[in-house]
Amino acid sequence: MARQARALATRQAVLLAAAEVFDERGYAAATMAEILERAGVTKGALYFHFRSKEELALAVIEGQGAWIATWVPRSDSPVQKLIDLGYAFAHALQEDALVRGSIRLTIEHGSFTQPQRAAYQGWMDLVAELLGQAAAEGDLHPGIEPAAAAGVITGAVTGIQLSSQVLTDRRDLVPRMTTMWTLLLPGLVQPHALARLSVADRTNG
Repeated sequence: MARQARALATRQAVLLAAAEVFDERGYAAATMAEILERAGVTKGALYFHFRSKEELALAVIEGQGAWIATWVPRSDSPVQKLIDLGYAFAHALQEDALVRGSIRLTIEHGSFTQPQRAAYQGWMDLVAELLGQAAAEGDLHPGIEPAAAAGVITGAVTGIQLSSQVLTDRRDLVPRMTTMWTLLLPGLVQPHALARLSVADRTNG
């Protein structure tokens, strides 16, 4: 058990170091030597877990799914869950190196041998699922197709987080998220449902 725990700790240290380096330098500029130095582990330990830089990068990208799995909704409303998830994601981008690294790698998907679409598709599927639930409850405007709306929302989030990163190092990402929801929700949600929603950041509330 102790050996297994050490192996898991080593793997996590390598993932965190890799995420930090990928976030700071991008996939192409990052080197395994730099990641190795940042992680503070032996070369053999690193390559025991990850055989190549691409394999390591893909493991970092998979961290998005792990992060989503740890998120706990605070509302029964599908649309409120979606709003709250957006804010939780914004805070994760500000505070969690693994999430930041995974998002930069996702954006740089063209650097890999095969384009990495799974992370994008995973987000769109999750948003479409929540919107589908909202439609079934009669909260969406008639005629809105959940999958199409999910594409717009995930595209908007990608755009505002990139703009925020370039302009303020993501310091203004939360207010940008508030503006996004304030503008999008009236065209998405019927008035009776809109009245029950909060566009405020409830992450720490």
